[in-house]
Formats: sequence, C-alpha cells, structure tokens
Amino acid sequence: MLNVVFAGTPEFARQALAAILQAGFSVPLVMTQPDRPAGRGMKLTPSPVKQHALEHNIPVIQPISLRLDGKYPEEAATARETLLALKPDVMVVAAYGLILPQWVLDLPRYGCLNIHASLLPRWRGAAPIQRAIEAGDSQTGIAIMQMDIGLDTGNVIASDTLPIVTQNAAQLHDELAAMGAQQIVAVLQTLDKDGVLHSNPQPEAGVTYAAKLDKREAALDLSEDAVTLARRVRAFNPAPGASVMLPGLDSPVKVWDACALENGVAGAGAAAAPGQVLAVTPEGIDMATGNGTLRLLQLQKAGGKRQPVAVFVTGWKPPQE
Repeated sequence: MLNVVFAGTPEFARQALAAILQAGFSVPLVMTQPDRPAGRGMKLTPSPVKQHALEHNIPVIQPISLRLDGKYPEEAATARETLLALKPDVMVVAAYGLILPQWVLDLPRYGCLNIHASLLPRWRGAAPIQRAIEAGDSQTGIAIMQMDIGLDTGNVIASDTLPIVTQNAAQLHDELAAMGAQQIVAVLQTLDKDGVLHSNPQPEAGVTYAAKLDKREAALDLSEDAVTLARRVRAFNPAPGASVMLPGLDSPVKVWDACALENGVAGAGAAAAPGQVLAVTPEGIDMATGNGTLRLLQLQKAGGKRQPVAVFVTGWKPPQE
C-alpha cells in the first residue's frame, strides 16, 4: 500500500484526507497551516485537516514556510528532514496554502498530486469555484494534477465534470469536495496497482486565472446587468458576501440570495435609474440595474442575522419620496 503524505488545510481538503484514510492508505504525516485565531474570542483554532489528523492519531507539522532560502529556513529544513525520513511514495495536496518549492515536488517517489476545483486549464489559481459561477460557466469540475513549479500548470491525471445550475459557492464547494475526495482515491488506487501515473499536458488554449477574492468586490455595482449581479451574489456566498445599499439605511446590507427577473425592469420601464427600488413585497425587493431587474431574496443587516426577504421587509420599508 502506498505511503501517502497529505498537505491541506480547509474543509475541502479534510474530506479528501478522510476518504484516503477510509480507503486504507497509510498516511504517516499531515502538513497543514498554522493554527489561526477564530470566533468571537479569536482563540487559536486548528484547521479542519489538523483536527481530523489528530482524531486519527496522525502526526502533524505546521511549517510557516517551505523555502530553504526564505525568511524561515529553519522551519523549512526541519520539514525537509521529517519528509526525508518518511520516504513518502506520494504527496497529496489540497488547498494547502503554501507554495511548494522544487525540493518538495521532487521528494516523493511519484511526486505531488493536487486536487484542483476546476477543469484545467480554465480557472487556474486561488478562487476557481467562485470565478466559475461569476463568469456564468455552465460546468466546472475536479482535476487531479501532477504538480510542477508553475501555478496549476502541471499535467492532468484525471478529471470529472459537474454542471453549474443555481448553486452558490458554498453549495458548489461541497459538491466538488466530495468529487475531489472520490477522484483522488481512484487515482491512488490505480497508482498502487499499476505503479505508474498516466497524465496529459494541459492544452495551451483556454487558460484563465481565478484571482483571489477581495473584500472590495463585495459591493454590487447596480449599473451592471441583473444577470451578472445575480451570479455575483451566488459566487460570493459565503465570502466575501455581496452587499448593497438600501434607501433609509445607514450601512450596506449583505445579499445572500438574489435572482434576475426575466421581465426586465418591472413597472418602471427603461427610465428607471440603477439602484432604484421598484417594488417591495414578501416575494422580493426589486431593484433596477443597468439592464433588467435584480430581485433580492435573502438579506442581512449589519449586526443581524440572515433573513428571507419576507421577514426582512417587515422591518424595513423604503422612505417615501
């Protein structure tokens, strides 16, 4: 059975680790990000991957850096000594959060395999799930990639597709996490049986980059069209969370669900200014955009809880003009 070192941090990675263990593979070491402050008390909290590893009595290391020539060479050297002693057959990497230098990529017998949440070469980079929704892609998927020194540029070993219909980023994340866990186990089982990795270079055409999410993107620009804005609401749920200003309120409200109405700017015609509230009903708050009507369906005031629009409108009415 293969000797598998695992490197990952969030829930997406935890599901892959759980599946690898359940499949019976030996995981002598887990690498994850250092504990981070979380919650109201900002208490140092271990990552989901670390928690799962400790529950299964797997040793964990949490180096700040893996660069031998970087700011923390002692941490990198200690990690290197630990890995060399283990002589891993393969390293599985999923949303780890640290750049792997060449010495890490070369150390395992079969190299490092990455679980990436897109159909490479589309959406290389940090936020492939959100950018696929935001762009209006009809499908996404999982790619198992043989890592090289580039940014998600390695050969693809296996992939699987998933339709994007109305999922938000949280829902799509969960579907892709389960798919990635299944895919990596299948790849490891084939590698364990055949002792060889079959892969294909990524095509040069179709490369796109999924830029890291920025809080400054949260504010919806209502001069854009309603379809684009509705996609952005889904893409930014749960983070950074889309927001909009409603008349009569002092601060933006979070918009957790919205849709574009097919009938355009209902009751206001083309003269409605972007941002104008057209209708307030238990079914939704309808706002004019640069093209079409955006219906807000789930909202959250600053310091409050998420509310379906039918509840939200009982405590808010637009001021009379």
